[in-house]
Order: sequence, then C-alpha cells, then structure tokens
Amino acid sequence: MKGRSVMPPHVETPFPAYVTARLEEVAQWCHQQGQRLTPTRRLVLGLILAEERPLGAYDILSLLREHHPKAVPPTVYRALEFLLEQGLIHRIERLSAFVGCHHRLACHADCKSHRAWGVHRAQFLICRHCGRVQELEQDVVAAVLLQSARGQGFHAEAATVEIEGTCAECAEKKVDKHDMIKH
Repeated sequence: MKGRSVMPPHVETPFPAYVTARLEEVAQWCHQQGQRLTPTRRLVLGLILAEERPLGAYDILSLLREHHPKAVPPTVYRALEFLLEQGLIHRIERLSAFVGCHHRLACHADCKSHRAWGVHRAQFLICRHCGRVQELEQDVVAAVLLQSARGQGFHAEAATVEIEGTCAECAEKKVDKHDMIKH
C-alpha cells in the first residue's frame, strides 16, 4: 500500500491497568457498534487516556513513535478522526489537543438524553496553570444551549463548552498568574 503507513500487529504497551481495562471496554463497544478498533487506533486512544493532560496530534505522534518508529502524521490523524467520529475522544479547541471521553461508553444505544438532542456534547474545565482538563456532562447546560440554538432556527451538530480558569489543586497551591501556561 503505497503512501500509507502500515502498522505492525498489536504490540503490548505499558499502560496502567485502568487504561488497559478501558481499552478492553472500548474494543467490545466498537465491536457491538460494528466498528473496528485497530491496533493503531487502540494505541492512540491508550496514549490519550494514559495522560493527565490533553495531547496535541504531534505529541501523540511522538509518543506513538516510541512504539512504531516509522509512524507518520496521517497515521495519527486517521486514528484521531475515527476516535472523534465514535465519540471516544474530544478535541479541546482552545488547546488544539485531545482528551478521552469519559461518558461515551456509559451511554447505551437507547440513551434518551443523547438521542433527544442528536449531538455529542460536553463541557470542559481547563486549568490555565497546570493544563489539566476536567470533563463535565451537565444535561441542564447542554439542554439550555441546544434549546436556545433551536429557538433561533439553528441546527446544532455539536455542543462543547470550554471554561478556562484555575483548578482546585492549583487554587489550593495559590499559583501566581505568572505561572500560567502559555497557549
């Protein structure tokens, strides 16, 4: 296959047990959805889930190359595209980075909340000091935003809110403004 990076068969990676367990859940979920979690997709998702902070595409590529030295950017972008389409990760627009979705697998096929609005939605708290991102899924927030959009005749495809500030841990440490992460 000319022009495409062919990844070797699944290689075990030293992910923490909670990431490995999550990857197994995702593999089963993908199978149930008629989708395929390839070794590369699995590895990219594992890399994202194993990090405390969001990862950019080139950060992911760098980590992926530790396992597959010949990996190229399109390999990462294809895996990210699949993971986004399945709702298994989120793109944090403010950071141009990716985080795992913590509620997707809990949302079953007959989930009335997601089906009612027809969009994958979430809210994120982004710490300007340490760079950590916490995912929320507040139905009330999503409902108000989406209902307001519909009231304007707008057909939403996604509903993501990104809130920047200081996380509880950094606030407790009383981090100074000069310690903020530059975006």
